[in-house]
Amino acid sequence: MSRFLVLEGVEGGGKSTAQQFIADWLRARGKAVLTTREPGGTPIGEQIRAILLDPANAAMTVDTEALLMFAARAQHVEEKIKPALTAGQWVVSDRFVDASYAYQGVGRGMPFERLDALADWTLQGFHADMTFIFDLPPEVGLARVAARGEGHDRFEQEKLDFFERVREAYLQRAALAPQRYAIIDASQSVEDVQAQLVQVLERLL
Repeated sequence: MSRFLVLEGVEGGGKSTAQQFIADWLRARGKAVLTTREPGGTPIGEQIRAILLDPANAAMTVDTEALLMFAARAQHVEEKIKPALTAGQWVVSDRFVDASYAYQGVGRGMPFERLDALADWTLQGFHADMTFIFDLPPEVGLARVAARGEGHDRFEQEKLDFFERVREAYLQRAALAPQRYAIIDASQSVEDVQAQLVQVLERLL
């Protein structure tokens, strides 16, 4: 039976490395796996991603940001995620709808009522089977991002207090539905993080 898995958390939590590990672990156990990301995941979504992450778009309002996020997500779900699940693949996505509640909602102050309306419209009750929250102090995550030596995108340029709000939002979301969330201590070593992931993956299998 296919499953939809999502990786969430503040910047620098190691989601990309974990996504590859999860995909390899599942494939080693005979599962077909599709890896994807948000915003993005489809040709249309990737074009929207470029707009959302471009530091030149500093004037973007939170309403515009949220609408673009959900526009990319609607395309992602219908074009890529649902067809893969129907075909029997496990789908592992770097971010999904929780990111909007954390970043646009708590981070930027958008009322949850608006986000709920967008989620109801575009997702119609569709949700992940398991969401991994990669949790670590935001200052640690931002230091990891800085150590990469790459330019910062529009979100990574935010101040520390923004990411502290985002972190708290993720933990609050996980507390509301603990059966569908797994909090991973992302401050630990790669090996320790992978051991935490395996514990959850074995339960899912």
